[in-house]
Formats: sequence, structure tokens, C-alpha cells
Amino acid sequence: MNRYEKLIARMESGEKILIDGATGTEVKRRGVPEVEHAWNAGGAKTHPDIMHQIHADYIKLGAEIVISNTFATGRAILEDAGWEAEFDFLNRRGVELAIEARDELAADDVVVAGGISHWHWKTEKSHQVLRKNTHDQARIMQEAGAELFMLEMMSDIPKMVIQIEETLQTGLPVWVGFSCKDEDAGAPELLYGGTLEQGIQALNGYDIPLISIMHTRTHKVDRCLDVMQANWDGLIGVYAHSGEYEDGKPWIYEGIIHPEDYAKEAERWLGRGVNMIGTCCGLGVEHINALQKRLFS
Repeated sequence: MNRYEKLIARMESGEKILIDGATGTEVKRRGVPEVEHAWNAGGAKTHPDIMHQIHADYIKLGAEIVISNTFATGRAILEDAGWEAEFDFLNRRGVELAIEARDELAADDVVVAGGISHWHWKTEKSHQVLRKNTHDQARIMQEAGAELFMLEMMSDIPKMVIQIEETLQTGLPVWVGFSCKDEDAGAPELLYGGTLEQGIQALNGYDIPLISIMHTRTHKVDRCLDVMQANWDGLIGVYAHSGEYEDGKPWIYEGIIHPEDYAKEAERWLGRGVNMIGTCCGLGVEHINALQKRLFS
């Protein structure tokens, strides 16, 4: 039984799992400059020591899954940023840095996941281009040693299906993370259209063991969990975000939920049956530390 199989077996038996926190947030907080139109995609090339340390910090706090810093290293994003020549390197090195941090700490049970998204900051690409780009990105990460794919900020259902199909072809397990709008009225909606319920229904016929609510504000999580638990029999994760963002402007680290308050919210979500907990944008090492102390000590 490999480390992923051991992890999934524990979750299926009722154990709760702590994953890492926002990697991009920590990259920025530690002084790595953003790449225009590509968030923090360049960290593995320009500041690999910082990337390595971030993964190590999360592992030391008890994270059992660390996600590569590859959310913004899709080929289309890198083309918009003028970094397309680094596509292979950034995706490969992003996974390798997480593995190296795990190995250095002899944290043999930690699973390294390759993070993939269809999010973009500038140019919309066709579905055909997305399929080819996802195919290439997934295989680079697989060759680098990724043991799991985390599809993050799934906000457009047709694009999500494309990315599920291409990542599943590698033979590695695939988990899906949905991101919902902030609006309080009506059924939870995905950022790019369609409801959360429709997104879950689109997973029928695909082997997806776990779905998450991620990059969704904390006040929205309970309503999303209502929908998930009414429409999903598999494992469930939550890694919410906090902070302010305006299109075309850098993330603003203001109004972020206090680590202890997030841990209290997470305790309630776990009490509702959530199997996996972590954090997303705005919520970094301090929040994972609070989760570990309150929920996993």
C-alpha cells in the first residue's frame, strides 16, 4: 500500500486529515515578487529556497498533503506573462521542491499533490487548447513525482470536465476543489457560472474520491456543505480563504479571519462530517498552526 492509499484508507475509516495552507500567500509574504498575469508562478525559478521552506514549514506543523506551487503555471497563464519557455521547468520543479522538503524532514507519509487550475488572469483560451495544456502539465507533474492531482478553483463546469478527463488519464487519483461566489442569496454558484449542485452532478461517471470547497469565503462554507452533503456520498474537504481582492489588483491582506476564529469554524465543519481541512489564499502558516493545535494535537 503506497502513501496515498494509506491516507485515503485512514480518511475512509473516519480519521480527519490536515493539509497545507496557502502557498501563494506565503510566497508573497516572504518577499517573492508577483509575475504580471501569473500571480506567483515564478517562485520555483527565482526563489526555490523560499518555496522549499514554505513546504517544510507546513509539514512541520503536521500537514499530511502538500500541494505544489503550480496553481498559476498553466501554459496559457505563462504565455500571457511572457514565461511560456518556463512551462516544463516550473511545473516539474514545483513538484520536486515539495518532494525535497518532505524527504529532508523524513516525513515519509506526506502525500505531494500537483495543483492544477483553469483560472486565468488575462486571456481566455479554447477548450481544445485547455485540453492539450492540461494533458502536458499533468504528465510533467506525474514524471516529477506527484502522487495526486488537486484540481483547484473549479469554477467553469465544461473546463472542469476537460481537466478531470486529462488528469485521470495519467492513472493518478484526482480530487476536485470547487470555488463559489460570495453572494448570500440563492443556491451556491460557481465563480464562472452554474451552481455547485450542477458541478457535483457533472462528476457522475468519473472516479473522484474527494471534493472540496476551497478558495471560498468562510461565511459561505456552511451553505456549500449543505449542497455537498445532499448530493455527494464521497469524502469532503474544506480549505477556505479570507482577505480582499479586486480584479487586476494584487491581493490585499486586510480583514483576514483570526487564526483562532478560523480554527473554531474548522472544528464545526469537521463536526459536520468534513474529512479534510486546510486553508487557501490569505490564510497561511499561522492558520495551519492554529488548526493543528486545536484539532490535531
